[in-house]
Amino acid sequence: MITVSDSAKQKLTGLMKEENASADAFLRIGVESGGCSGLSYKMTFDTKLSPEDKVFEDKGIKLVVDRKSFLYLAGTELQYSGGLNGKGFSFDNPNANRTCSCGESFAV
Repeated sequence: MITVSDSAKQKLTGLMKEENASADAFLRIGVESGGCSGLSYKMTFDTKLSPEDKVFEDKGIKLVVDRKSFLYLAGTELQYSGGLNGKGFSFDNPNANRTCSCGESFAV
């Protein structure tokens, strides 16, 4: 399962309103090759499911992950930190052996 912190929920809800996302929109989270540690996180709002997607809902936020990415993301919590020293969205990923200093890429 993938979960969402309270602060991430608030920010995602606001972003969906700002972007006029449709009522059936969800957050698609994935992993792709790249970044200084080898794998990078990606997030987009989407409305189309594919047959191999895994669907979760936490705190009213619908999350969708493709099967391959789920292997790297199982047990992850999406977090958000704002303010002067905040860094935006981040992933608390128990599967990551190494992360870069910016938190945008990881290795397993």
